[in-house]
Amino acid sequence: MRASLSLSIAVLVASAAGAQSPAPSGRLSVHWEELTAADFRDAITRAQGTCLLPFGILEKHGPHLPLGNDLLNVRYAALHAAEQEFAVVFPEYYFGQIFEAKHEPGTVAYSRGLQLQLLQETTDEMARNGCKKIIVVNGHGGNGSLLPYFAQTQLEAPHDYVVYVQGLARSGPGEPQHRSNQATDMHAGESETSLSMVARPDLVHLERASQESGADQARVKLPAGLYTGIWWYARFPNHYAGEGAVASRELGEFETRTWISAIVQSIRAVKADQESLRLQNEFYERSKHPLDTPQ
Repeated sequence: MRASLSLSIAVLVASAAGAQSPAPSGRLSVHWEELTAADFRDAITRAQGTCLLPFGILEKHGPHLPLGNDLLNVRYAALHAAEQEFAVVFPEYYFGQIFEAKHEPGTVAYSRGLQLQLLQETTDEMARNGCKKIIVVNGHGGNGSLLPYFAQTQLEAPHDYVVYVQGLARSGPGEPQHRSNQATDMHAGESETSLSMVARPDLVHLERASQESGADQARVKLPAGLYTGIWWYARFPNHYAGEGAVASRELGEFETRTWISAIVQSIRAVKADQESLRLQNEFYERSKHPLDTPQ
């Protein structure tokens, strides 16, 4: 009877639609925070020192998606990827760049110095606990410049670990036909809403998606290649870019699979990578005596 009940519960958990996190693989959870101290040691060994840091944000996502949408979606993808190729997944992290949304309710925007300091100390602490290969999985478009810059700054001083950055990778061959203009489908629009319909359908209010405009207002005219930080607000002051109302679960399932697959491939590549740390250490040593570097 007990075995039958356990099997029934396992089937129900596995089939639960929209579950934020998959069932643990074997006896070890991929969630950092769910592991005991002893199990954490085993998990790091099993992961070959490879850990994921899914990076989201807290910001408005149109009139129909939750403030933590990026965090929820990136963790969904990262956790499912880690189940396919075992890695330890760091807890919720949302301390990124989002100054452009400070005018909207619920946005949490940390200072630029704190963003970098907290991220550095977080990866340092992850490494101290055995994560010698850290993949920062970006789930927020506003981090697109911050994270590569952070990775570059790792060359400032010696580290016994390597930081990798996994960018947004949700489109691919065979993608279902989009119903909206992909050029402006950038934030809480068709694609992102479709993803959320898979990761957290209970938090998607599709009936509200047309209450605000996600159209490009193009209020600043500048030549190509000339950048200013107010560009996003100038184009999308509602912090909404696209048409969330036309989202579909079909598109969401495709983009979710594509994203998970990309993360899985990255985990496998990072586990196999023996050169990055070696070259990083070589660089650190040569940077001490640049005049001795062979020309």
